Amino acid sequence: MARAVLHSTSRRQFFKTGGGLLIGFSLSDSGVVPRLIAADTATPPAPGRLDAWLRIGKDETVSVATGKVDIGMGVQTGLIQVVAEELDVSPGRVHLIMGDTANTPDQGGVGGSTSISAGANPLRNAAATARLVLLQRAAVRLQAQPEQLRVRNGMVSVEGDAARTVSYGSLAGGSEWNEALRVSGGGFALNVQGKGKPKDPASYTIVGQSVPRVDLPPKILGQATYSTDVRVPGMLHGRVVRPATAGARVLGVDESSVRAIPGFQKAVVKGDFVGVVADNEWAAIRAARELKVSWSDAAEPFPADLFGHMRSAKPKTTRELTRQGDTAAFARAARKVEASYEWPFQAHATMGPGCAVADVRSDGITTIWTGAQKPHALQKGLAQMLQLDENRVRVIWVEAAGSYGRAGDEDVAADAALLSQAVGKPVRVQWSRADMTAWGGKGPAVIVDLAAALDRDGAVEAVELISRAFSGTEIIPQPNTAGNLLTAQLIGMPNTTAGDEHVQWGGSTYAYNFKNVHAVGHIIPPLYASSSPLRTTHLRDPNGPAGTFAGESFLDELAAAAGVDPIEFRLRYTEDARAKAVLSAAAERAKWEHRASPRGNRDGSTLTGRGVALALRGGTYVATIAEVEVSRASGAVRVKRLVCAHDCGLIVNPEALRGTIQANLVQSLGRTLKEEVTFDRNHVTSVDWNSYPVARWHDVPQVEVVLVNRRDIPPSGAGEPSSRPTAAAIGNAVFDATGVRIRRVPITAARVKAALA
Repeated sequence: MARAVLHSTSRRQFFKTGGGLLIGFSLSDSGVVPRLIAADTATPPAPGRLDAWLRIGKDETVSVATGKVDIGMGVQTGLIQVVAEELDVSPGRVHLIMGDTANTPDQGGVGGSTSISAGANPLRNAAATARLVLLQRAAVRLQAQPEQLRVRNGMVSVEGDAARTVSYGSLAGGSEWNEALRVSGGGFALNVQGKGKPKDPASYTIVGQSVPRVDLPPKILGQATYSTDVRVPGMLHGRVVRPATAGARVLGVDESSVRAIPGFQKAVVKGDFVGVVADNEWAAIRAARELKVSWSDAAEPFPADLFGHMRSAKPKTTRELTRQGDTAAFARAARKVEASYEWPFQAHATMGPGCAVADVRSDGITTIWTGAQKPHALQKGLAQMLQLDENRVRVIWVEAAGSYGRAGDEDVAADAALLSQAVGKPVRVQWSRADMTAWGGKGPAVIVDLAAALDRDGAVEAVELISRAFSGTEIIPQPNTAGNLLTAQLIGMPNTTAGDEHVQWGGSTYAYNFKNVHAVGHIIPPLYASSSPLRTTHLRDPNGPAGTFAGESFLDELAAAAGVDPIEFRLRYTEDARAKAVLSAAAERAKWEHRASPRGNRDGSTLTGRGVALALRGGTYVATIAEVEVSRASGAVRVKRLVCAHDCGLIVNPEALRGTIQANLVQSLGRTLKEEVTFDRNHVTSVDWNSYPVARWHDVPQVEVVLVNRRDIPPSGAGEPSSRPTAAAIGNAVFDATGVRIRRVPITAARVKAALA
């Protein structure tokens, strides 16, 4: 694998390199330059200045800054296409700078499937304004009216006179143009607008094309730099010793127990944080294993029966999520159907464990290289933890081997920062697989109780939902604060800013028009308040798969009770044209057999079935059909085929989108059939690929994606929505095959076999 020795590039150097056009940046700007000179780091560039987003060099290269990052879904290529479209240049000339707090505006980082749906807006508007400014300059240079000018791949010419041309790079010329932008919103919703008007989507020639992903060649050729590859001069290696049990306190540390290890440098103890620093990785691993630490005894904070605890625990908060129509409809119902669904804690299980390098210098100037999805938020949290001015902390995003939520990249960055501050040298911290799976944040466990009132004809009169869940935002509010970091909790900084995130029915989640709906959400207090291996946080599509597993499984149960085909039943209760379209598209591709579930003939050793689920997320519509085989003898479920119809509005890059959806389906299949965090009264016990299995190659089914392109609708998210319906589609297919309903994920062979018995 490639090894990269990295040196920091300041924003000052970024703008000086290449002698290109600085649009709206003045070297006399005393609010920016002194910090750059004094600290070689800075607050994010002001988004109201065009140069914060875009620069054109004399070499014709277009450099674009974005607070978004690419965690493997091709976002980088999509954003390049957006800019290239507005500027009329080839995508190959656009270079993206991503997730560097000194060089990119704060766009909230990555989350909520917003990188294209919201993150592209300021880039589109900035590029449109830059194009207008360039054309105004070209009109003067070429002595022509702006309406006479045409642009082809960054070359401006006068229509009908091929000899009169000038390039963008020549127009840039190193001069400085002051161009202000109007700023609105913040974080994910940050947007800017200038005097340039973006193109009509009907005229797009680059957006909508399958431009090859720019990140794939270096990855395929082994040339990509990941967070594990970062090396800086004078770097040491660190490891952290975690508490022996949840809640244990440090009583004493015997540093003499590891002084004889060649390369050992120092043990760092602060509060209940214990770490070691060494000259090399193996010495750090040995020291962490062999360091003698005395820990206090601790209570047993984790329950033997997780879901029993969740039902009996007093909620931290309770919120009425939806009240629609007459909730007294249950009193006059001819029939009532009830069901409960359970979703476990799940780990992020990234392909590679977290890794970060931190350089905290004696003067407080700090640089962090990390794969964290939200660099600007992490900058704030680390500054608080280190008790440094935020302007002197720079976070540089470097791609990690997987992410999709808060896997642990923020926490390993905090480990490295604290160790670096303690020894005054750069420190690299590499978590082990056990560190990442045991101590990384967990997707929350969820219970959803559903009830429906039916009339004499089997029509749905009312629906009631009661959810119980650990908060998906316990350690990831916005903006980030030190108390959200595991390292900061161990040194005694409380987490006082955690939010609540309920599992719900309503809003944009479902397209169904039931007349009477009542939904209540309960948030269960954390099992342990601080520095717990069962801290809950965002995992891809937070609460979405759990809520949809419950809701769409329940829809299937109601369809079966009514003796109606599952797709026909769904179509009866929606007037949403886009929901109908994805259901119909998936059914057509899958050659759906229209009949009620379960299927009538269930003879033989292998049972087959099909199931469907519909989901909405952030304006994106997804319908997934699963075809399964179930072994009658073992209960093992084999998914043979997944068909997904996906409508996320305007498609920027069809092949990149298709790959994102396919990866979503495979990952969510693993979460459906295999993934569950296990624990005893003090520890997480699922710490490796044997105790925490994920989908393997032999589990991957035939995957077919139907893309519904709506050029008249702005693009919505694609990073998460297709994760949402997978579990319900598979569970419904198992019911169709076997006639038994599995209401707990993962749908393991043991659970299916027990249900069949």
